[in-house]
Amino acid sequence: MSPLIAVPDPIARARKVEGLCPVFPWSSFADFFKSRVYDRSLVNRTFLTYCDDDRAIRYAYSYGEFGTMVQRAATFLHDEVGLRPGDRLATILFNHDATVVLYFAAWALGITVVPINVEESVDKKRYILEHSEAAAVCCWHTYLDEVKGLQRELPALRYVIAVNDDGFVQGPKHRAGAKIGASLSFLGAASLGLDNEALIVYTSGTTGPPKGVVLTVENLLIDADAIADWHQFGTEARLMGVLPIHHVNGTVVTLITPFYCKGGIVLNRKFKSATFWRRVHEERVTCVSVVPTLLEFLLDANEDVTMYKLDGFGGFICGAGPLLKATAIRFEDRFGFPIRHGYGLSETTCYSCFLPNDLLRDEHRHWIGGYEFPSIGVPLRHNVMAILSDDGQLLPEMARGEICIRGGTVCAGYFKRDDANEAAFQWGWFCSGDEGFYVRDKLGRPFFFISGRLKELIIRGGVNIAPLEIDEVLRTHPLVRFAMAVPFEHRYYGEEIAAYVVPRDGALPPTEAALLTHCRQRLPFSKCPKVIRFGQEIPYTSTGKPKRLELKTLLASVLAAYRDHQFGDTKLA
Repeated sequence: MSPLIAVPDPIARARKVEGLCPVFPWSSFADFFKSRVYDRSLVNRTFLTYCDDDRAIRYAYSYGEFGTMVQRAATFLHDEVGLRPGDRLATILFNHDATVVLYFAAWALGITVVPINVEESVDKKRYILEHSEAAAVCCWHTYLDEVKGLQRELPALRYVIAVNDDGFVQGPKHRAGAKIGASLSFLGAASLGLDNEALIVYTSGTTGPPKGVVLTVENLLIDADAIADWHQFGTEARLMGVLPIHHVNGTVVTLITPFYCKGGIVLNRKFKSATFWRRVHEERVTCVSVVPTLLEFLLDANEDVTMYKLDGFGGFICGAGPLLKATAIRFEDRFGFPIRHGYGLSETTCYSCFLPNDLLRDEHRHWIGGYEFPSIGVPLRHNVMAILSDDGQLLPEMARGEICIRGGTVCAGYFKRDDANEAAFQWGWFCSGDEGFYVRDKLGRPFFFISGRLKELIIRGGVNIAPLEIDEVLRTHPLVRFAMAVPFEHRYYGEEIAAYVVPRDGALPPTEAALLTHCRQRLPFSKCPKVIRFGQEIPYTSTGKPKRLELKTLLASVLAAYRDHQFGDTKLA
């Protein structure tokens, strides 16, 4: 199976803009990889530091040591597992040094990575493994029985490989101090070009099953180049990863970008406010990528940071969820570090725009707090953004329409979803589904804003949640006639989840506690409604479409009372 992608014309038009895409000196990911691990100036410099607070673990690897680990993993995947260019390797893992090694080994071999969140339901894992045509899956050893059970239903899934803290259960140990050898030479011949598939990332949709976003090697390199250029990341950059690397934010910002700019990664098993500032100090971190939820956690912890040496810390990249003006202003006033607010989607690799770093304090505060919403900034190089009307016309300043993007960061389309491609790629643009507007500054730069979502995704703590999945669980309760999940503004998560429920006629209505218990038995806590509102009217349009956005507006005043409420898991950080 060839990993090369046949790009339909509407997608090709959205991906290529004359003069915007760079010409890279590498012919494949393997070439790019070797340009770093063979670089004599880098071989002894630390690239990856992995920290697990729960187990009091810290491992550090130089570029040379990381190259050796990737080479061994690639040899194992190629020689012992039998994977070849064009195959797809799913991962059911979490933030771990072994996960980083696996990603890079697969890409160096020309193999596509299909990351799956360990917390997804069994049904969703099954769907992604089947739909992606994954030939193999690397899973954490505690999920081995679950995945083996799925393998019996999936004839294309040939191999299941368990991973533990020592590496592959059936393969070489991944921690090694040896310098990289010449055996990486076979990778150049084995891998394909920059248009090779690198990632298929499955995103939640408003209706139907999740969609697989196809990102190429070139997509990853272009966005890494744009992010590094915007923030002036170089060899001294040390980016700390606290977001999950099964998402594009964690993968692109805190894995690919530091490798691209010849800097370093400090990867955390998970975010912990209790150790956050100490780690920034001890590891000499220069930037951290977060979602707004984590800013709230740090505000709540309210740690005295004066005991730490943070003069090299440049602030926060922040996106992937609604940032409240009040949160941004309180955070910057409390800690004194700037929030580099930005925006992007899986379909545009990761970030498409950021607030400029050259803004004076008053200008920065103006764009953060001077409008109804914080600005998401100005487009990065290699892509352009516009606000379009529903018939594809460019709209002027302040006019609200759909945020649309074109250029080198735009994905190669949705895997095996012609319907989704037709809807999303129009007029030579990728249509984000987000409503917004722009305002020009005195230099003529367009500062973009999100004013709402045309799509109905709920973005809780930077994670996209499809409300349809919650609707369906609620409707399995025998006393429920109709149910619809809606988001409401929440201090900690940007958005939290409520449910509107219509009980069955003639039945004793269910209690809120009973419905919450019903959901928590079938959904992870993050996807469960936290508040139930009851009613009698079913909010459908005449064509049978649910009026979710209208319902959200109707319930907003009632749900405002829960904006600052802690529903049981905000203390976990």
